[in-house]
This record gives sequence, C-alpha cells and structure tokens, in this order.
Amino acid sequence: MIKKLLQFSLGNKFAIFLMVLLVILGGLYASTKMKLELLPDVESPMITVQTSMPGATPETVKEDVSDKIDDQVRSMANVKNVTAQSIQNASMVTVEYEESVDLDKAENDLKKEIDKIKFAEGVEEPELSRNSMDAFPIVAYSFTTKDNNLKDTTNKINHQLIPKLQTIDGVQNAQLNGQTTREVSIKFDQDKLESSGLTKDSVEQYLKSATSETPLGLFQFNNTEKSVVIDGEFKSVDALKNLNIPLSAGANSGAQSQSDGESSDAMMQESKGQSESQGSLDAQSQSGDSSTSSQTEGAEIPSVKLKDIADVTAGDERESISKTNGKDAVNVQITKAQDANTVQVAKDTKKEIDKLIKDNPDMVATKVMDTAKPIEDALYTMIEKAILGTIVAIIVILLFLRNIRTTAIAVVSIPMSILIAMIALKLSDVSLNILTLGALTVAIGRVIDDSIVVVENIYRRLSDRNESLTGDRLIVSATSEVFKPIMSSTIVTIIVFLPLAFVTGSVGEMFRPFALAIAFSLLASLLVSITIVPALSATLFKKGVKHHKEESLGFIGEKYKVILKWSLNHKWIVILVSTIILIASIGLGAAKLGTSFISTGEDKFMALTYTPKPGETEKGVLNHAEQVQKYLNKKDKVKTVQYSVGGASPTDPTGSSNSMAIMVEYDSDTPNFEEEPDKVLQHLEKYKHPGDWANQDMGTGGSNNKLEVSVTGPTLEAIKGTVNKVEDEMKGVKGMANVKSDLTQTYDQYNIKVDQNEAAKYGLSAAQLAMILNQNTPEQSVTTVKEKGKSIDVKIKEDKKTDWSKEKLESTELQTPMGQAIELSDIATLEQTKTPNKIETKAGDYTATVSAKVTNDDVGGTSQKVLSKVNNLDTPTNVKINVGGANEDIGNAITQLAFAMLAAIIVVYLVLVLTFKGALAPFTILFSLPYTVIGVVLALVITGETISVPSMIGMLMLIGIVVTNAIVLIDRVINKQKQGLEMKDALLEAGGTRIRPILMTALATIGALAPMLFGEDSSIIISKGMAATVVGGLISSTLLTLIVVPVIYEILFTLKDKVTRKNK
Repeated sequence: MIKKLLQFSLGNKFAIFLMVLLVILGGLYASTKMKLELLPDVESPMITVQTSMPGATPETVKEDVSDKIDDQVRSMANVKNVTAQSIQNASMVTVEYEESVDLDKAENDLKKEIDKIKFAEGVEEPELSRNSMDAFPIVAYSFTTKDNNLKDTTNKINHQLIPKLQTIDGVQNAQLNGQTTREVSIKFDQDKLESSGLTKDSVEQYLKSATSETPLGLFQFNNTEKSVVIDGEFKSVDALKNLNIPLSAGANSGAQSQSDGESSDAMMQESKGQSESQGSLDAQSQSGDSSTSSQTEGAEIPSVKLKDIADVTAGDERESISKTNGKDAVNVQITKAQDANTVQVAKDTKKEIDKLIKDNPDMVATKVMDTAKPIEDALYTMIEKAILGTIVAIIVILLFLRNIRTTAIAVVSIPMSILIAMIALKLSDVSLNILTLGALTVAIGRVIDDSIVVVENIYRRLSDRNESLTGDRLIVSATSEVFKPIMSSTIVTIIVFLPLAFVTGSVGEMFRPFALAIAFSLLASLLVSITIVPALSATLFKKGVKHHKEESLGFIGEKYKVILKWSLNHKWIVILVSTIILIASIGLGAAKLGTSFISTGEDKFMALTYTPKPGETEKGVLNHAEQVQKYLNKKDKVKTVQYSVGGASPTDPTGSSNSMAIMVEYDSDTPNFEEEPDKVLQHLEKYKHPGDWANQDMGTGGSNNKLEVSVTGPTLEAIKGTVNKVEDEMKGVKGMANVKSDLTQTYDQYNIKVDQNEAAKYGLSAAQLAMILNQNTPEQSVTTVKEKGKSIDVKIKEDKKTDWSKEKLESTELQTPMGQAIELSDIATLEQTKTPNKIETKAGDYTATVSAKVTNDDVGGTSQKVLSKVNNLDTPTNVKINVGGANEDIGNAITQLAFAMLAAIIVVYLVLVLTFKGALAPFTILFSLPYTVIGVVLALVITGETISVPSMIGMLMLIGIVVTNAIVLIDRVINKQKQGLEMKDALLEAGGTRIRPILMTALATIGALAPMLFGEDSSIIISKGMAATVVGGLISSTLLTLIVVPVIYEILFTLKDKVTRKNK
C-alpha cells in the first residue's frame, strides 16, 4: 500500500506540485475566513428565566413567581440545579443542566413547562436566555457634541447609525443608554381636577377609549367590500390639549377595580345617557368656572378641555443618565450573535461610526470598550511567536543536517501541514483563537518530525557508498523503511488526545479544538512526508549527494555511543541516579508548585457596577457616580471613564432605575493592571456608599481566581450566623481579597392591614387601594399623538412624594366610588415590619454566598486553606457549606485530566503492542514517560507557572511526543537484532544512527515553543504553562530516553532470555 502511494507520488511529480499549489491557496483562503476569538466558544449548560412583576416586594416575587417556577422545573429530565433569585420587581431563576444535554431541546422543554404555570395578576411574560458571554457587549461607543445637544445626538444615532448597525452581519443588538425620547407628558393640576369632579384614573380611561384604533371589518359599498377602521389618534399635540373631557367621566372614578375595557365601555354608555340631566349641569357650567366652559348648543354633555385641568407639554426625556469623562453622552453598546466573528463585527461597527462622524463633524465618538482589539493583539502576538518558533526550528534543523537541500525538503512540511490543518479546521467550524494557534505552534516542532526522519534516511542512504539501490527505487525503499515508526509515532501523538472527548465541562469544550488542531496538523505532516517529501527528494537529489563512509556517525553520534556504552556497562548506577533525580523532582514540585485553573492576561479595561441599597434615590446614586468619575479621571493611565445610571444592561437585566455601571479604559502600557480593580474597589470603600460596588468579569472567559463559599439552610435566620463566620474566617486567610457576602439585607416596610368590612362600606377593596397608592407603577403610554408625521407616546406624569411619614401615609386622602373623601386610617391600620432586599434559594433552600478573589498564583492551595477552616466551623445540622468557584473548577479539571492522562497511557500502550506485536518492547518504551516529570517540575518552577489546565494538557501532549522518540530508537534496535546483531551492538548502532533525528525533532519542538516562554502578553499567558511543560519535559525525557530506555531494554530482554532458557 505504502509503496504504491510512493510510486504514484514519484511518477506524478507535476500533479503533486499542483496539489501543493491548491493547498497553499485553500489554506490561505480558509485562514482569512475563520472566526477570530480569544478563546473557543464555551456554552455553559444553563438557562436563565427572567420574570418581571412591577411593584412587588422580594417576598411577593418569591411566592408568586420564583417558587412556582422552581417547583415546576426542578423535576425535569437532566436538570442538575435550580437557583432562584427574587428581588424588588423581578425574579431570575437559573436552571443548570447536565453537561451532555442538548440545550436547544432543553430550552424548548423548559418553555413548555413554564407556559403551564398560572401566575398571579401583574406578572409579565417570562423571558428565557442562555448563560453566554455573548450577552455582554463586544464594543461600546459614547457620543457627545460640543453644544451638549442630546436631542440632536439621539436623533442622528437613531436615524443615521442604528439602521446601518442592524444591517451588519453578526450584530445581535445595539442598546442605547443616556438617549432622549420624545414624548408628551400630562401633569394634572390636582385642585382643578377635583373641582371638576374628575380623577386621574377617569381621565386616563377616557383618553384610552377616545383614541382607540379598532378595525370594524368589511363593509359592503355597492358592489365592493371595503374595510372600516375607527381611528382616534390625535393629529397634533394641540388637538390633545383641546380634547373635551366629559365631566360625567368622573362618575367612573371609582371603577378602578374594573378592567380598562370595562371602564371604557361603562364610560361611553354613561356618556350617552347624560342628556336628561343636561339642564342642571348647564347651570353649573355657566357659573363662571372655566373648567366647565366647553359647551355648545343643544343637549351636549358638559365637558372640560384637557389643557384646563392639566399641563400638556411635548418634550425630550432621558430614561437613563450617561456621561463620558464628565460630559453628557449617548452610549451605544453592541452585542453580537453567538456564531458571529467578534473582530469582524467590531471592524464593521467602527466603519459605520466613522461614516457618522464624517457626516456630522460636530459629533465626537469615544470608544469606551473594545473586546476585539485584545483578541487581535493576542492573535497577532501568537502568530509572531509561531513565526519566530518556525525560524528557530529551521535553524536547528539546518545546523544538524548541514545541507540546504535536505533542510528545504524537511522544512516544506511546516507550511504545508499548517495550511492543510487550516482547511480542516475551517471545515470543522473551529475558530482561530489563542488555543488553536498555540496548538499549531506546538505542531510546528512536530510536523517536521516525520519529514526529518524520511529525508534524513533518504540522504543517509544516498550518501552511503555501499548502497545498492539508486533513484526512485532508493527513495521508495528508504521511505518505506521508516514508514512504520513515523506512522506509529504520529498515531501515538494524536491518540493521546482521544480521552479529551470524555472530559466534560469548560475544559473539554475549550481544549477539543486544540486537540483537533494538533490532530489535523500531524496527520497532514504524515501525508506530506510520504508524498511531497519523496517527490522533492527525487527532484532536488537528482544529481546525487556527496558519499560518506558507512561507519561515519558524526561527532554527536560517536560521543553518544561512548556514553551509551558506559551506561550499558553500569546499568544499575544509571537506574539508581535517574530514580533519585526523579524522586527529588517530585519532592520539589510538591513543595514549590501551586495549582490553578486557567490564567489569562488582563485586558486594560475595567467594568464596575453599583447596586444601590434599598431606599437609595436616583439623585443619591448620581452623586456617587460623579464622585467616582472624578476620582478615576484623576488616576494615571486612565483614558476614558463612562458611566450610566438607569436602564437595562447585561449586568442589570431588570433595569433598576437606580443601578449604575462604569466602564473604565486604561492605557495599553498600564503596568500590573491585574491589581488595579482591587485597588479601585478598596479606594471606593472609603466613600462609605450604602450600596455594593463590584468589578464585573466581562472578559472572554478563561480566568478563574474567584473563590465562592455557599451556605444553604431552611431559613434566612438559620444561615445568617454561619455566613458571618465564613466571612470572618476567609478574611483571615492570606492571599484573599474583596471578601464579602451577598447575605440578604433587610429594610423597613409598612404593611397596610385593610379592614375588609370597613372598606366595603365605602365601596373599596385592597386591589383598589394598591392602584391608588402604588409608588412603583411604571409610566406607561396611555395614547399616542402625531408630531411631524411621527407617533409619539403620551404619558401621565406624577410627582412622587419623597417626604412620607407614618402619619402622612395614614392621613392619605382617598376618593370613594361615590365621590366621598376619606383617609386611609378610616379603613386600614399600618404595621411596621422588616423585609429582605433579595431572596436567593437553591433546590428550595435559602442560600447565601461568600466570595473572594485569590490574589496569589496558588489558587488551589489557598482554596484548600479556606476549605479546611470552614470545615472546622461549628454549624447547625440543617445548614450546609460548599466551597465552589475556582476550587471546584480546579478539582474537576485536574481529576478529569488525570484520568485522561492515565487513559492516554493505556491507549498508547495498546497501539504500541499492536505495532510491535509484543508487550515487552512497548513496556520498555513507556519507561521514557516518568522522566518527563523532572523537566516539567523544573520548568514550571523556573518560569513561575502552576499546575493548571494548560500545563496538564502539555503533560498529555508529552505522552505522545516523548514516546515517539523511544519508538524510533527501539524500532531500529529490533530491526538490527533481526538482521543478526547482538542486543548490545544493536542498541549501540541504533543509538548512534537515531540520535540525530531524535535530537533534531526534540530541539525543533523546543525551539518552536521557546518564544512562548518569554513575555507577559495576555495572549501567551494561557499557553505559557503548556509551553514550559512541553519544553521542560522534552529536555529531560530526551536526554534520559537516550540513556535509560536502552538500559531498561537490555535488562528486560536479558531477563526474558534467561526465563525462556530456564523454561526450555
């Protein structure tokens, strides 16, 4: 089979070279079309159900929304955990599924279950969303003008920019903050309203009914049918101002318990029946009161113009406040679709914004956040490292081969293998990120491996004076001779990643593309080595090469034979010394190496959020914002400070009117930026703001140094004491920062206890009281009006009282349906109680979390200290403590990867047994693995890295890489023994012959990875641990493989021969 393929390649060289051209073009095209990301897409198996209930307290939300959803979905298939959070006005229930679940199907099933729930009146439609980094903006700009004209800025953004942004491929949403909205506000004069016998609710109901747009269906007009629609929309603001409100509408002021439709119908019916009482009302209207002056001839109902009882004005309102560097601004945040290219979407967005600024020179656009630039910087840095590594690898090979033609043939496998891998990755829908680029960088040193072995063997045979074959037959023979070891080594290197298919969670999701990149590259290199390399060899070696004596092994080969001969004569000394070094290195690792999950560099961007304490006003939050903004703007290296108060955002999806988000961009050369968020938060503590400040992790995933300890129990009171103890213990652990709990805080609440019998006497109910007194009802449009051809909302505005007291609340005047004025105290009593600001439950139990940031590299070690302290706490039997966050991630990742490594070793051994058709030779080869530990430990200690997910992936790779060196050596030994050489002679001959390709491939891999060991760029930090692991392990294992493996081979096979002879 292999000979036929070789003969085809050598007989069709021109076709092979045309295929090379196609691969080059295809690879370059694929690389330009691949999605660019910092890390692979990782979708957590979680779905969040968000439900709004305006005006409801956390307790009401819990009982009427969160508990119902929890009970309904907890028993669903594949549901792992259900966590519910109930806050003022809203519920957020997070459903966590098993890792293997199909999220599309799970989301559909979840929606069906929630649709079965019958919620209380006032609960809005639940919204489902998946937990994804795509929920966060990828880029944000703020827009300001010299004259601070926010109205003009908003109009230009809405009409010139937003439509263009919505046409960009990959843009999911463009969200505005700080914009103005054109609306008509109606503000009643309470005295005039009461003197007219009207109420706010009665006027509101009349406005809704008078301006309704109702289709009446098809009417027969002669021989045709035409649709008829009642259109009551106001054609201008003046038309709204001059609207006549029938005074009889006041009779409906008590109909608050009816629906809008019922109220409207009743109002219209009563309007028709008022003519009988017209005379008395006419007399009232002629008494000089302007409020009743709108009469005409005939039996018309007395009315009053809207403008006579209310101030009706059209204006521009801001739903949220946004400022950039102290100046009022409109902020635009762009989120992308899940499968969109972050970098491309950011570039296309910038093009449209540049066009907007070019067309409007008075506007200034400031980029306040950009996640695409760090991705580009990271990828370009990785590409630079890869190119530098390629150059180092080529130099290493040239120094060994000392022949430009041979080096050129071997080196061609690097670009060809990488380009073929690019095509395969694009077809597999894998993005180009720092992990796939890291894999390709590692592959640079390995893809040349097969080609080196092939071309070195061809060159050696060609330069041998005693070689009997020539031309294509020699090339076929030389390539076939080494095909078995290069195929075995390639398969072994790839197959070690097979267990990653069974690794669950973010580690599996993140590193599967890495494994694919390695697999595609190495398979491509095997193909190149048996097709392109022989064809190039036949072309470039056509004129022959300089002949050498057969016994010439070169300086390195001869020196190595001397060392190997001594080692074979002193086997037990070699075993003893190498074992002592191995044990010492394990001890060093245990003492010096910490554990962590995945470390990534910090982008020079910080997102802060402020959650107000219950009762804080918007004015108070704005004062905090101004204070913090001034502090940040004075800091060195700060470029931009942008804050928004109010409006929905990814960090506050409920859109609390008082919440605040601050985005801070630093200079790209800011040193030790990872310490900056902690310093800022510590400074903000000095301001004694009543709410909570937090730094939001809005990066692209990967970094995990956050430790979380959750406390669960049957009631809030049951867990409170334990939460406080855990917080105190964590504050005492060295290496912890920003230790705080999200334990529910309580605030004062007045319960209005309605006397049902007394209320009934006046025709009132608890529901009517809620409508009258509600301070949290959101402003809603009651109708619309045309202005310059566009419909704008009409809203009723009310001045909310801010000087309430118990006495004022008790004496609040209420209008009964009969028009009688009574006080609240006539039908209810007030009871002062406490209520929580947030209620969080998990699996039905109350829960609170104490979180902290681990500031040192040994995240695992610090987590274990915390675990030890909290486990020793004296807690009630019904209260449980769980240490999660980084500790849980590290534990799961290390456990799974350890099993993956064990499985990889077993699979590798199986392949070797099948290849060598025996168990002993493969067992000898596996002895090269333990000695990788020596180099790994030293490399991690020297570079300051920890045992992390990337370093363990590096160890997994080493299993495949290290074994290949031993395969090349042992395969030659076995072949020479079959040719009649004694065991020791075969070991010496194989060692002298194979040392050059073994050293070349090892040094080429080390050279390719060496650039990744230097620098602190965010792009290479995640790959640095992996590079250190591979480089260190490869150095120690290569040196010891060349000594220890031959020694072990001789010991085992000598013992085997003795046993065999004894049995005979």
